[in-house]
Amino acid sequence: MRRLGLALAVAAVLGFALFPVYWMVSSALDPGADGRGAALLPSGITWDHFRHVLERGGFGRYLLNSALVGAATVLLAGALALFAAVAVARFRFRLRTKVLIMVLVVQMVPLEALVIPLFLQMRELRLLDTLLGLVVVYVALSLPFAIWTLRGFVAAVPPEIEEAAYLDGCGWWRMFRSVLLPLVAPGLVATGVFSFILAWNEFVFAFAFLQDRSRYTAAVGLRYFAGPYATDWGAVMAGSTLITVPVLVFFVVVQRRLASGLAAGAVKG
Repeated sequence: MRRLGLALAVAAVLGFALFPVYWMVSSALDPGADGRGAALLPSGITWDHFRHVLERGGFGRYLLNSALVGAATVLLAGALALFAAVAVARFRFRLRTKVLIMVLVVQMVPLEALVIPLFLQMRELRLLDTLLGLVVVYVALSLPFAIWTLRGFVAAVPPEIEEAAYLDGCGWWRMFRSVLLPLVAPGLVATGVFSFILAWNEFVFAFAFLQDRSRYTAAVGLRYFAGPYATDWGAVMAGSTLITVPVLVFFVVVQRRLASGLAAGAVKG
C-alpha cells in the first residue's frame, strides 16, 4: 500500500507538471484550436499551424537568432565566469570578500529596474537593435550566478593537485587546461544551462532593445501572433512548441554530460 500510494503521488505530480505541455502540443495540432474551449482531446490533427508559423510567420529566423544569442552567451559567460572564479577562489587580494558580496547583491536587483539604464547605455554604445548588444546584456545578467557557482567548484579542487602538476613541469596555462578545467567541467555545464535558458526565454530586454523584425528572438516573435482584438491560438501554441523543443534537447544532452563529468571529477579527485 505504501508503494501504491507513492506511485499514485508521483503520477499526480507528473500529471500536474506535464498537463500544460500536453495542452500546448495538442492545441498546436488541433485544427480547431481557437474554439477548443475546455475539451481535453483535440478535434483532429493538422500541421497547418506549424507551416503557418514557419513559412508565413518567419519563425525560423527568430529561432536562429535565439540560437545565436544563446550560444554566444553560454561561451562568453562561461569563459569570463571561470577566470573570475579562479581569481576569487585561488588568489588572495584586497577587497576579495567585498567582491563576492557585490556579486550576490547584483543578482538580487530586479531585472525590470535595469531595462531603462541598460537601454540608454546600449544606445550610447551604438549596440541598440543588434544581437551583439543583447548578448552583452545576457552575459552581464548571467555572470553573478555563474561566478558564484564556479567559485565553489574551483575551491573544491585541492591545491595539491595543481602543485603536483607544477612539479611535473606544467606551466600555469597547461595546468589550467589539463588539470583544473576537466575537474570544474560539471560546474561549467551547470552555468551553461542557466545562461542558455536565460538567453533563450528572456523577453523584456529583447522586446525593448530590438526594433528590426529580422533580428527578433523567438520569445519576441511569438508575441506577434497575439493581436489586440484576436489571438491565433493555434499559431501561438505551435510557436511555443517550437521554442520548447530545442531547450528540451539541449537539456537532455547536457544532463548526460553533467553526470559523466561529475563521475570523472570524483575519480580524478
